[in-house]
Amino acid sequence: MIFDVAIIGGGPAGYTAAEKSATNGLKTILFEKSAVGGVCLNVGCIPTKTLLYSAKIIDSIKNSSKYGIISAEPTFDLPKIIQRKTKVVKKLTAGVRAKLAAHEVLTVMGEASVVSANEEVVSIAVGEETYQARKLILCTGSETVIPPIPGLSETNYWTSTEALESKELPSSLVIIGGGVIGVEFASFYTSMGVPVTVVEMIDEILTGMDREISALLRAEYTKKGVKFMLSTKVIALSNSAVEVEVNGNKSTIEAGKILLSVGRRPVLNGFGLENIEIKRYKNGLAVNQNMQTSQANIYACGDVTGFSLLAHTAVREAEVAVNHILGKTDKMSYNSIPAVVYTNPEVAGIGETEESAQSKFITYSVKNNPMTFSGRFVAENELFNGLFKVILDESERVIGVHIFGNPASELIALAAMAIDARMTLTKWQRTVFPHPSVSEIFKEI
Repeated sequence: MIFDVAIIGGGPAGYTAAEKSATNGLKTILFEKSAVGGVCLNVGCIPTKTLLYSAKIIDSIKNSSKYGIISAEPTFDLPKIIQRKTKVVKKLTAGVRAKLAAHEVLTVMGEASVVSANEEVVSIAVGEETYQARKLILCTGSETVIPPIPGLSETNYWTSTEALESKELPSSLVIIGGGVIGVEFASFYTSMGVPVTVVEMIDEILTGMDREISALLRAEYTKKGVKFMLSTKVIALSNSAVEVEVNGNKSTIEAGKILLSVGRRPVLNGFGLENIEIKRYKNGLAVNQNMQTSQANIYACGDVTGFSLLAHTAVREAEVAVNHILGKTDKMSYNSIPAVVYTNPEVAGIGETEESAQSKFITYSVKNNPMTFSGRFVAENELFNGLFKVILDESERVIGVHIFGNPASELIALAAMAIDARMTLTKWQRTVFPHPSVSEIFKEI
C-alpha cells in the first residue's frame, strides 16, 4: 500500500497534519518514536502551565488580604501537584490518540527513517518494516540545547523535563537562561518559596519580546525575590555551584539545583535526512510559503524549520502544508504569531516591537496605557498597574501589540485578528467590547 501522506513526528504539527489529512480523505500514516503529543503536550507547554496554575492559586491566597479575604499562610503538596500535572497530560494525550484513531490515521510507534525519496514516492523504514507515501511531512520538533560549559558533564543538572518531574523542592535554584522557559520556571519555584537566581548572557530577559515589557516583568519578579544576573557569562558548573563572569570579574553562586534553559534547536538527526537532498536554512530546514522543502513532495512543519519554535505556529504550518497537498490556496504568514509568557502576571506580544521596527527602518508611533484604564482590571488587580502598548505604522495600522498583565494570553488573540485584518486604530476602536471586561483596554488606546 502507498499512503497519500506520511508524517514523521507526533507533536502539534504532526498530529494536526495527520488529522486534517485523514479528515479530507487522504490515506494517512503517522510515525512517532516516543509519545503522541510531542514535547509541548508531554514535557512542555501543557505540564508547565498546569504547574503554573497551582502557583497562581498560591499567589492569590498569599495576597488575598488585599481583596478583603483573610486566610492562613498557604501550604501545598508538591507530589500531588505533580500528580495532577501527569493526570492532565494523560487526559489530553489520550484525546489526541482517540481523534487520530477516529479519523483512521495509522499510528506507528518507533523510530522512523527516510530510506529514499523521488518525485513520486518516499520510502520510510521503522525497524524491519518499510512504508511508502506520495507526500511526506517532517515534524521532528526540537531538542534542548546543551552548551559546552566546563564541568557540565559531571553535574547533575536539570533540563525542563527533569524540573517537571521532581517531587522535591531544591534548597535553591539557579536557572541558566532568561528566555521564556527559564522565566516561567523562575515564576513557579518562586511561588513555591524556593530562592531563585536567573543568569542571562545578554542585557535583558525574554529575547525578542518588547524590551519595556520584559523590564517590567523582571522588576515585578525582582520584588518577589528572584535575583537576575544579566550580561553574565557562565564559565563553569558543579553540583552545588555556578561560576560566572561579569565585566571580567568572576564569582560563584551556590546552587541547590541547576536548571539549564538556554534554548532549543531543530532535530535534524536520526530520521534519515542524510539520505535525501533537502536544503537547510540557518539551523533548520528551508521551506517556502506552502511549507514545501526543496523537494516538492516533502514538507516540513513546526520546530524543525527553526523559524518559530511555538506550538501554535506549528499547528498553523501543518494546516498550510495539508491545504497545499489538497490543492487549496493557502500560504504561511508569520506577521501575527503571538508569543506568551505564562508568569503571574502574564506577558504577551505580537507583531513588531519598537526594537524590530527600528531594525527594519519602519516609521512607527507608539500608544500605551496602564492596564488600569480598564475598570475590570482595576476590580481584579491590587498589585500592579500593568501596561498595554500598541505599535502603529504611518497609516495608523496596528502592526504590534504588547501586554503586561492578566489575562494577556487571552487578549493577544484579539490583537492577532487586528493585525491580520490590517486594521487601523480608528477601525479597531469602533469595535464594541463587553463592559466591564479587560478587553476594553483596546478601546482606551
